[in-house]
Amino acid sequence: MTTLCADPDEAVAEVRDGSTVLVGGFGMAGMPVQLIDALIRQGATDLTVVSNNAGNGDTGLAALLAQGRVRKVICSFPRQADSWVFDGLYRSGEIELELVPQGNLAERMRAAGAGIGAFFTPTGVGTPLAEGKETREIDGRTYVLEMPIHGDVALIGAHRADRAGNLVYRRTARNFGPVMATAATSVVAQVSEVVEIGDLDPETVVTPSVFVDKVVAV
Repeated sequence: MTTLCADPDEAVAEVRDGSTVLVGGFGMAGMPVQLIDALIRQGATDLTVVSNNAGNGDTGLAALLAQGRVRKVICSFPRQADSWVFDGLYRSGEIELELVPQGNLAERMRAAGAGIGAFFTPTGVGTPLAEGKETREIDGRTYVLEMPIHGDVALIGAHRADRAGNLVYRRTARNFGPVMATAATSVVAQVSEVVEIGDLDPETVVTPSVFVDKVVAV
């Protein structure tokens, strides 16, 4: 059953030190900034963060990194014009990085949610990203074995939820939210509005309530 939380602090209260945290968003689009701010206040540390980017500017994920609370980042785009927080930490050896091609990142989380033990993909073959990984030739093409990414908790941003916890997204803010919601043991969603059961068109629900543990309207 989905719990409706009074505020973001209640929603992230159970995140533990050493957790793997899946953080939704494509840059700032769909990033659950209020949940991240609450996680900073909550104090969990030694975290592994899985996200598309490694933080933008000084807010959201970048603010969490700046607090020194993240041990490792698994992402596709660690560097962009405003990634100075991550850049500084990485160059000084204060944070680990696992670079994953964007499609592989999404598929590794989808595999976790679908119960797939591993999968072969051609993406990354012949590059340093494939070093140390099993490869196999299939129909004359070389593939590399990739493992699922499981999260202890997923922090995602959606547009609206009903009181049961069904989620709908708004345009590109949808991005990684749906796959992250299937790949984590506990899923926390921040939304703009919580409506009554029956007020959401079932055809627009992307993440069913069965995947969602906590919802908070911000």
